[in-house]
Amino acid sequence: MTQGSYATIREFTVCGPDSGPYGITAGPDGALWFTLVHEGRVGRMEPDGRLTLHPPDPLPGGPMVITAGPDGALWFTAFRGDAIGRITTGGDVARFAVPQGCGPCGIAAGPDGALWFTQMHTGRIGRITTGGHLTEHPLPDPDAMPSMITAGPDEAMWFTLNQGNAVGRIAPDGDLAVHPLPTEGSAPVGITAGPDGALWFTEIGTGHIGRITTDGKVAEYPLPDPAARPHAIVTGPGGDLWFTEWGTAHVGRITPGGRVDEHPLPTPGCEPHSIALGPDGALWVALETGALARVTAA
Repeated sequence: MTQGSYATIREFTVCGPDSGPYGITAGPDGALWFTLVHEGRVGRMEPDGRLTLHPPDPLPGGPMVITAGPDGALWFTAFRGDAIGRITTGGDVARFAVPQGCGPCGIAAGPDGALWFTQMHTGRIGRITTGGHLTEHPLPDPDAMPSMITAGPDEAMWFTLNQGNAVGRIAPDGDLAVHPLPTEGSAPVGITAGPDGALWFTEIGTGHIGRITTDGKVAEYPLPDPAARPHAIVTGPGGDLWFTEWGTAHVGRITPGGRVDEHPLPTPGCEPHSIALGPDGALWVALETGALARVTAA
């Protein structure tokens, strides 16, 4: 941890150690929503800690990444179930089938009022309207493994190509651009719109945090431990970026200028996955060990 950087971290157990919290997001109802990928459920936690799990019976294929939709509901990918799911704040679930074996992974709301998602196994970017109409856009390399996706500041969607060693951009009309990364084997995963008008992403393969401008210029910032395996990233309070270190069980912070601070999570080996800015202004992290971690920084 860099001198002068402080964080208070508290863990909240939300399920058993085998249920696998993975995705997490702030809902439109002032609660946190998260996925239990191994249990096949979606969880909701209110600011006072009250917890609800939906639906009563497990969902086939396991919900993975979750995001707030433009229609006041939450939308999620079922990576092993070949579906996109929608859950209302009251817990009603609908599922929309996507091509078999495509491996839907990341999902985010787009500037066009639809949801955009990655198809990891077939190298496509999918778009689904809130009414369930699906369109697909093939990438130049079908084996590039598109991973996470986010809305950029330029009215386009930006996504990582985990095995393509690149970051991609797709406009609402389907126009595609792919930007190669300078470091081989970087295996980018998480991506988010930064406070500086650029996109920030994690390089799980080489232990870097990356930054790409909307015109494709890339900068990389090495973490102290190349084996940290940074996974997810989000813009946090105060204009800094926060990310999870899957390999070392840390949460990190990077300023737009590139200064890195790291904070160990209370439970060693907890495998932090997604990270989100919560409705309470804190950072929340989904831990494989069955807990959510709340992170507040000074």
